[in-house]
Amino acid sequence: MTETVLVTGVGGPAGVSVVNALLRAGVRTVAVDCDASAAGLSLGDVSGIVPMAGDPKFIETLCDLAVSQGADAVVSTVAEELVALGTRAEDLAGNGIAVWVPSQKAVEQCSDKAVFAGVLAEAGIATPATGFAASDVPGPWIVKPRFGRGSRDVYPCDSMDEVAWALRRVVDPIVQTRLSGLEFTVDALVDRDGRFAGGVPRWRLETRGGISTKGETFADDRVLIGAAAVLEAVGLCGVACVQGFVTDADEVVFVECNPRFSGGLPLSLAAGADLVGEYVRGIRGLPIRSSRLGYRPGVRMSRLFCEVFEG
Repeated sequence: MTETVLVTGVGGPAGVSVVNALLRAGVRTVAVDCDASAAGLSLGDVSGIVPMAGDPKFIETLCDLAVSQGADAVVSTVAEELVALGTRAEDLAGNGIAVWVPSQKAVEQCSDKAVFAGVLAEAGIATPATGFAASDVPGPWIVKPRFGRGSRDVYPCDSMDEVAWALRRVVDPIVQTRLSGLEFTVDALVDRDGRFAGGVPRWRLETRGGISTKGETFADDRVLIGAAAVLEAVGLCGVACVQGFVTDADEVVFVECNPRFSGGLPLSLAAGADLVGEYVRGIRGLPIRSSRLGYRPGVRMSRLFCEVFEG
């Protein structure tokens, strides 16, 4: 029987990257999105439309599509889908469809930036001071939504007046001390036993809309060890991307963790880490092979889908 995997969120760069990786590996792929005009729908062997995750018919529609196409595994690249998939995992399994998503608590601890900062602080992991007003944390500041992703409604501020202005414009905002230095993401995989199986750290040299469009892989044990500690603190298993800074003072500080593949995944794949293939193995209950998650430092990528350079 032909191996078939259903991938959601193919309108975004992470979904497109996962579909392309599976196709390169010879896996029959069902490309799915809630938007009929999503760019990645044309990439799959077949495609389908599902409702958004909050729709009561989301799981039923997804299940019917997977069954009709013979898919036995689902890769979700949309964080908002994870709780629904986890809640109905047994129902999906009853139809021969495997999913592997983190616990609802882990997803919520990553999605709520105020809670996430508290979890890291309690675990003794360096993270920016976080509060709800400029007076709560040392400046300079950054104001951002407590919930949400990307760079939308994120405002750097150098005075309390600027913070007050930003707070009026952001829905459910938080205030953090603004970091300076080199920003990074670690594309990581944690096995079902909570073991950090491997990760690829890459500098975020240029971003657009919160998505890394230019980057370079690098080697720094402090970053990988710290990322593993972050994932353990929030109790996350499966795929994740962890973001932080190596500050001007050469301190590794973590600011965010997303329980999904990142938009910059193509660089980690180009550097040699088979994050997609090993994650699919994990979905099917097979052991994750850390040996397949090694990577080459110094691989650079511009515009992520266009050019790859070896350093």
